[in-house]
Amino acid sequence: MASEFTRFRVVTYNVHRCRGLDRLTRVDRVAEVIGALEPDIVALQEVVGAGPRGQGQAEQIGAFLGMGWVMAPTRHFRRHLYGNVILSRWPIVHHTNYDLTWKTCESRGAQRADIDTGGATLHLYNVHLGTALRERQYQAGRLAAFVHDHRVRGPKIVLGDFNEWTRGLATTILSRTLNSVDLGRFLRRRRTYPGVFPLLHLDHIYYEGNLEVEHVTLGRGRRALVASDHLPLAADVRLTL
Repeated sequence: MASEFTRFRVVTYNVHRCRGLDRLTRVDRVAEVIGALEPDIVALQEVVGAGPRGQGQAEQIGAFLGMGWVMAPTRHFRRHLYGNVILSRWPIVHHTNYDLTWKTCESRGAQRADIDTGGATLHLYNVHLGTALRERQYQAGRLAAFVHDHRVRGPKIVLGDFNEWTRGLATTILSRTLNSVDLGRFLRRRRTYPGVFPLLHLDHIYYEGNLEVEHVTLGRGRRALVASDHLPLAADVRLTL
């Protein structure tokens, strides 16, 4: 009997508060960049949430894409919530956030959403690690422990902005226990930062379980080159049920 499976596209994108390299803050432009990739699940970093000046960016992007969403704030930005967001065309059945803050550095977190794909529950971890070496080392160890909590079973994807452009400590720690997507297999240009002239590869995807990454795409349209200081990274994934 042949195995049943489902295919989906997941995107990770640091939207930089929807402030582009032209210094304009345009949520609609970021939403159009994401929509052009036709994703099923989206992990965003550096999103401004609701506050005194009204609704948050996730609400606007979710409405444009027709997706549900959950936000995991890590701090405030000009009295608005600020942090990570996961959007999905499938139901999000559970949501939590893990604190990855190290000492007095900027507050960081790993957001987890459990998504009902219709045949299996996918655990998606949306990550934004720090910029300091020791900070990332600490965060990678905690993240690996959270991901391998024996109470959370099933296929898992860990993705986001890891702020690591070489094979450093965080990459080494995570690669010991997770499959790392080798962007070089799929992309001639794999650098994602800064957007208009990318020099560094900061955005990564890891996974485990009955998943297979079949293709990876880097959003490089005209809007994507200026919409944020990162480029969006999309992966086509096959999930065996």
